[in-house]
Amino acid sequence: MKTKLAGLLCAFFICAGFQAFGQKNLDYYLPQNISFNPAIPTPESVIGHKVGEWHITHDKLVLYMRELAKISDRITLEEIGRTHEGRPQVLLTITHPTNQLGIDKIRSDHAWLTYPNEADKFDIKKMPVVTYMGFSIHGNEPSGSNASLLVAYYMAAAQGSEVENMLRNSVILLDPSFNPDGLNRFATWANMHKSKRINPDPMDREYSEAWPGGRTNHYWFDLNRDWLPLQQPESRNRVAKYHQWKPNILTDHHEMGTNSTFFFQPGVPQRTHPLTPELNQELTKKIGNYHAAALDSIGSLYFTEEGYDDFYYGKGSTFPDINGGIGILFEQASSRGHAQESDNGILEFPFTIKNQFNTALSTWKAAVEMRVELLDYQRDFYKRVLREADNDNVKAYIFKAEKDPARAFHLAEILDAQEIDFYRPSREIKLNDESYNQDNAYIVPLKQRNYKLIKAMFEKRTEFQDSLFYDISGWTYPAAFNLEYAEMSSRDYSRNQLGGKVDNLQFPKGQVVGGQSNYAYVFEWHGYYAPRAANRLLEKGIRIKVATSKFIGPDEKEFDRGSILIPVANQALSETELFYELQQIAENDALQIHAMNTGLTGGVSLGSNTFINLEKPEVALIVEAGSSYDAGEVWHLLDTRMNMLVTKLPESRVGSNAIDRYNTIIITGGLDLSERETDNLRRWISNGGTLVGIGSAVEWMARNKLSDLKAVEVEYPGTEDITYDQINNYARSQYIPGGVYMSELQLSHPMAFGYYREELPVFKRGTILIEPSESKFANAAVYAEEPLISGWISDANLEAMKGASSVRVSSIGRGRVVSLVDNPNFRAFWYGTNKLMMNAIFFGRIINGYSAR
Repeated sequence: MKTKLAGLLCAFFICAGFQAFGQKNLDYYLPQNISFNPAIPTPESVIGHKVGEWHITHDKLVLYMRELAKISDRITLEEIGRTHEGRPQVLLTITHPTNQLGIDKIRSDHAWLTYPNEADKFDIKKMPVVTYMGFSIHGNEPSGSNASLLVAYYMAAAQGSEVENMLRNSVILLDPSFNPDGLNRFATWANMHKSKRINPDPMDREYSEAWPGGRTNHYWFDLNRDWLPLQQPESRNRVAKYHQWKPNILTDHHEMGTNSTFFFQPGVPQRTHPLTPELNQELTKKIGNYHAAALDSIGSLYFTEEGYDDFYYGKGSTFPDINGGIGILFEQASSRGHAQESDNGILEFPFTIKNQFNTALSTWKAAVEMRVELLDYQRDFYKRVLREADNDNVKAYIFKAEKDPARAFHLAEILDAQEIDFYRPSREIKLNDESYNQDNAYIVPLKQRNYKLIKAMFEKRTEFQDSLFYDISGWTYPAAFNLEYAEMSSRDYSRNQLGGKVDNLQFPKGQVVGGQSNYAYVFEWHGYYAPRAANRLLEKGIRIKVATSKFIGPDEKEFDRGSILIPVANQALSETELFYELQQIAENDALQIHAMNTGLTGGVSLGSNTFINLEKPEVALIVEAGSSYDAGEVWHLLDTRMNMLVTKLPESRVGSNAIDRYNTIIITGGLDLSERETDNLRRWISNGGTLVGIGSAVEWMARNKLSDLKAVEVEYPGTEDITYDQINNYARSQYIPGGVYMSELQLSHPMAFGYYREELPVFKRGTILIEPSESKFANAAVYAEEPLISGWISDANLEAMKGASSVRVSSIGRGRVVSLVDNPNFRAFWYGTNKLMMNAIFFGRIINGYSAR
């Protein structure tokens, strides 16, 4: 009887414990030795539930922050922009009320510290330190944003002389949600699966999000990789505010695997980018002591200086390191819901929030106590860069896109957003057999305050201290945009080569050359937005043809393969309507559209059968399988840049006749299809469809005999000298972490239409290497014999890469299978290879079947 009663009591308390998960009052989180202003509303009084009881939705998060800003004289709130889904990005400025009265001057004075010739005019001993606190850039890492409720409440309501002193000596920029769309998506998932009796079983659906998950933004982009390229609105809005303030510290609150503990930087010392000063890491470590003390005080386990790095400047915790600040990454073990079993016991959501809250406060304390040291570091950082620029053999970079000004413009756009100065040349400059002039080129001098940021974007780095990387190892921007560019040494460069500084960047202008025609018009495929123009015409029912041979037009102008012919006769629009439409296209898409008044052109005539009718693309992108990142990049490219319809088709429908309405299907990874479903896809290809596979999808297509590709066999070094504890690192060292490599195009191939140089830099990540086909034209592109441009790669992989296929085309019946070994749309800033994607969509069906065998 006694045993039975004990069992019942045990069961009761376990049950009660499960029901109590998430039911934590404020005193669970807040320091107990401090008083709080009762006039300041608690989170619960506004959002309607305790912090950690439910996952905060973005609307409630913003509601609470707005309420605080109304009531507290320590807080102001501004909307810095909107997300793709129209959610507001809000930023709180938190400081002492007296500082709020002069906040514009505080900001201005602080920004002047980054101007080397002005910085000494300011007394840093009298200036507040600036800390940017950012939360949950990965939407399904929600403890950060939920903790931001507590951080904002504490800073608004905490009382006492210590708090007053901290407010006087600091400005906190609090961004409660770096990723509003992703946060809301995940909160909805976690809340909709929450049981009254919370079930911590990891197998429960609450802890297994549906594809694509809540990590990413609307277009499935990882915003924590977008601080440097700025391809998403959330990033552009945030970084614009970052540059206005140039904070001394930026915190980036993340989550990691459920069985982990807590991580704070610094990471692995030897995996720090060489452009980051050593003092940066010393200060990071000193700040880390504050985090250790805070976590010690609440009994939380943690680790540091292992597992993560400070290398890729496109991450939030590393971006400040190239901008005179200190970036701090926090990684909290994730409950991925409300409570989950882990190696360290049941991990409750409120506990994850508590750790994030405490390290936010320890950051604040560190910032105030190290205030003068941090301000002095920032000022000295920008003084040193001018000296480093003087000692650099490279004095400037110059770039252009000879036949596609839009690509050069879009790189200039990023420079402008990152507050980098650039100029037009004052006169023609000849370098490396290229001519750069006032109309087509930009010069970026290195001697300016953002010297290190410029180096980070433009340099080609192939030597590294370590072979392991948390993210990519190379990202040279002019190569990413496939631009003609050069380094300018002191022999090549002088200040008088600089023309006007570009302060008002304008999108390139296109035009219809030669006025209205009653015969035909032609535009070349070189332009980045040529596919957008072609699709617009096809959507309006205009017949267009593509040239598969070169020809000579008026004024002896040579038109390249891939040029688009628009006959005037027998179209859905009248002569005048068509002319007006083409004028709009030329202006919107930066194209030179040429009026043709005769079909008697040189080389081939306009009526030749070398001009092939183009079919309007009907594109399906397979989702719920493969890489959501890669799929999101395709969706983003087609939807936002090319203004093309793309159907996001669930994998489950591939086995049905639903696919027959599309002429192009894109897959971004392996599919989980039955034999019958795979046969249905093969039938669709055989009937004339174009299947496009990216990255790991290439391997899946080969395994399922949808292509005839064979992997290159790589001879990796043996493990004789490897100890047991080094096995994982050895395996990782054989992986290509992401870098820039040179490929060579078959320029006459439809997959290469629009390119005018054989050399094409590509971004490569992973170890997929494909043997070249014996059929020359099945290899639309191969890697060069000296492929490495920038990044780390093992000797074995580098040797195996030489001459391997990077773009392959295979045939099944009347259809084509295009294998893009490397992602042509990487993180949306790899503009230079986007055309490979567009060529597969527009020209896949015209590729000669014989050449694809």
